[in-house]
Amino acid sequence: MAKVTKKVAAKKITKKVTKKVAKKIVKKATSNKVVKKVTKKATVKKKPMTKKATPKMSKLKVGDMAPDFTLQDQNGKSVSLHDFKGKNVVVYFYPKAMTPGCTVQACEIRNSESKLKNANIVVLGISADPVKSLKKFEEKEKLNFTLLSDPEKKVIQSYGSWGLKKFMGREFEGILRQSFLVDTQGKVAHVMEKVDTKTHHDDVLNFFKNH
Repeated sequence: MAKVTKKVAAKKITKKVTKKVAKKIVKKATSNKVVKKVTKKATVKKKPMTKKATPKMSKLKVGDMAPDFTLQDQNGKSVSLHDFKGKNVVVYFYPKAMTPGCTVQACEIRNSESKLKNANIVVLGISADPVKSLKKFEEKEKLNFTLLSDPEKKVIQSYGSWGLKKFMGREFEGILRQSFLVDTQGKVAHVMEKVDTKTHHDDVLNFFKNH
């Protein structure tokens, strides 16, 4: 019995010693120094996220050389502005194919084909729509002029036709409905910042007629 009692007593002592050692380890681990280090790491300020710089819009003026470009038309063919040197060119930007205002504008240009041709005027409509959408637009409305796809908006931005818009009480960035009339030398002859979709074709004809 004495041996058994000694063993039990020894186990109890071992348990007490183990608990004391464990407490010391925990106490050391949670000392002020460790807590300070952990707190310091936790309270490190994150660097504020920098906003992406918005591309600067160039403001073209009358007399400036119109920025040259090469884009795909509704048939997937590459078309460049310099292809039309010696002609009067209307570079017009519109928000989206097959939307109401853009359809009215395009159809009025379609209906003025002979008048535009007689005035040595070529029309290039530019939007961010993919080539497939432009082809559908052409076929649906039986359009007879060139539509160009600028999905990356590089040409749109180079002409300053991307900016803040307002519609039904909300503001957002998008393609501005603008037209740039380019003369036979490749220079900007007139900038139409406010375009009336119903009279755009006549406004273009009148300008070149009197220019």
